[in-house]
Amino acid sequence: AVADILATEGRIDTLVNNAGITIVGSIMDLSEDQWDRELDINLKSIFLMSRAVWPQMVAQGGGVILNTASIAGITAIPSDAAYCASKAGVIMLTKCMAVDGARAGIRVNCVCPGFIDTPMIAGYFNDQPDPAAARDYAVRLHPLGRLGRPSDIADAFVHLASPEAVWITGTAHVVD
Repeated sequence: AVADILATEGRIDTLVNNAGITIVGSIMDLSEDQWDRELDINLKSIFLMSRAVWPQMVAQGGGVILNTASIAGITAIPSDAAYCASKAGVIMLTKCMAVDGARAGIRVNCVCPGFIDTPMIAGYFNDQPDPAAARDYAVRLHPLGRLGRPSDIADAFVHLASPEAVWITGTAHVVD
């Protein structure tokens, strides 16, 4: 993918790492394969994609890498151990990459969405014993009284990639 982009565009200014899944379960409920799958998709994919664009960003004098974390990387959610652990890992990986990339002009930040009205969160609610109650609980957690919209998160990414954010690196932006 990186070679294809470079062949057509000649450079990579911004990478947004936005893959993610959630497999509901405590550590006693999850199989080792489920644990590995969730960490591979939510955390290892960020490592692999960032490593793939890193040399190009160094060569061109900088770039922006943005990662999707979650409020679940900051606050534990019951029966969501692998998701919470993976998103906490995203936050720390973001900070480490920011420190490592700063001198090369690579800025790295992550966005930590709250509950966003997407098919993934609908699946999470449906996996709960009472899906309607789980959704209502999530809505009540947010002071604005609603689930977030995908555009709420996209706006945060656009800001962090923009020239207005040139002094921001190594942060976890909570958007909830």
